[in-house]
Amino acid sequence: DCRALEVVPLKGAMTNEVYQVRWLTGGGEEKGEGEYRKVLMRVYGEGVEVFFDREDEVRTFECMSRHGHGPRLLGRFPTGRVEEFIHARTLSAVDLRDPEIAAIIASKLREFHHLDMPGPKRVLMWDRLRNWLKTAKSVCPSDEAKEFRLDNLEKEINALESEFSGEDQCIGFCHNDLQYGNIMIDEETKALTIIDYEYASFNPIAFDISNHFCEMAADYHSEEPHILDYTKYPDLDERKRFVQTYLSSSGEEPDAEKIKDLMNNIEKYTLASHLVWGLWGIISVGSFA
Repeated sequence: DCRALEVVPLKGAMTNEVYQVRWLTGGGEEKGEGEYRKVLMRVYGEGVEVFFDREDEVRTFECMSRHGHGPRLLGRFPTGRVEEFIHARTLSAVDLRDPEIAAIIASKLREFHHLDMPGPKRVLMWDRLRNWLKTAKSVCPSDEAKEFRLDNLEKEINALESEFSGEDQCIGFCHNDLQYGNIMIDEETKALTIIDYEYASFNPIAFDISNHFCEMAADYHSEEPHILDYTKYPDLDERKRFVQTYLSSSGEEPDAEKIKDLMNNIEKYTLASHLVWGLWGIISVGSFA
């Protein structure tokens, strides 16, 4: 009975509209008893195709669902889908700095990076940056484009790609948007689930970790969610602890040189992370304002 459905909007989603849909089961409907069954309904945001290919995102979600990662896919409709409702808590900005939770994230991220996903296993980020730059130029007023120095960014993107191409890098399946709102934790079991794969692709793992570190400066539930506080960026000891946990989660203890190399690459890729989300912000304002 569709009239018995309760639909509750959920906050925190930036690209889509997300709702909890629940209804009573177990024969206690008339008395208001019984248990609630819940699903999550995701309605795709309009115009987000400028950022990613929706069909690629759906294929990724279906593959993750089949392999037991993330919520199960329960159904699709033209403008969205229905997913399993995960009975877990979405992390907060403060959680990312908790040493115990950070260690769980590091181990889970290593597992995520080693997923054998379909499709070409080549680095996507440089093509994405160039495509986003082209879009940003098309939606940005000329005076703002000059202020943002968009005409110079292609040189910077080329310089970064050239700088990093010679590195001995590890390529893996990256989430590319590992902010706290895309991580859920079961309080009892401490099992962690990474959700929302709109931007997921193969990339250098150092980029994914660097982006996660940058996200520690953000609080999207504050009065000024667009202001990043880099005093919250993890210090050297926190970064080293995260990298050591990440590398050792495979069962082998990494040597000091391996830890140092990955940490250095992570710091370099913060530059690319800033470019990615800077262009994302310009396109978002220009396309959806």
